[in-house]
Amino acid sequence: MSMLRRFFPIFSRFCAIRSYGPALVAAVVLAAGMVAGTPEAWAAGDAQSDPYGLWAGRLVTDQGSCPDQQDSVLQIDPDRLAFTPGTGVLTLRGRPDKDHKRFHAQLMMTDMNHHPLPMVFEGHPDGQTITGEFGTPSCRAHVVLKRPEGHALDNFFGR
Repeated sequence: MSMLRRFFPIFSRFCAIRSYGPALVAAVVLAAGMVAGTPEAWAAGDAQSDPYGLWAGRLVTDQGSCPDQQDSVLQIDPDRLAFTPGTGVLTLRGRPDKDHKRFHAQLMMTDMNHHPLPMVFEGHPDGQTITGEFGTPSCRAHVVLKRPEGHALDNFFGR
């Protein structure tokens, strides 16, 4: 057993924990089970009653040339929201309304000729998803955003 402890320090720590008795081991196993529950157990409610956290989806181009090669991301916090289209370079910002029926974010830039270049995201809850539209002068697209499966704990904590 000493050889195992020398090559596997975690095993050594486990043996030290085990010496405290079965009650401690049972408590650790119970806590691990609560933390490592299924993502479905962590899943938040529908998009209107619990919109906080990360949402992701791929833009579907309706007109023009849109950044539809990669997922777009919407992050909603109680006092702000941010939408990053598929390029991941620019972020549109806004504030969620109090009843979470509408999510609006925008970014106003100027082009090379000093003309306004507005970028707008407009979304609304639709069951377990957020449905939205993204537009610029050269792009019109729609998107269905879902909670990313790999971020279930972040969504649970509203990050």
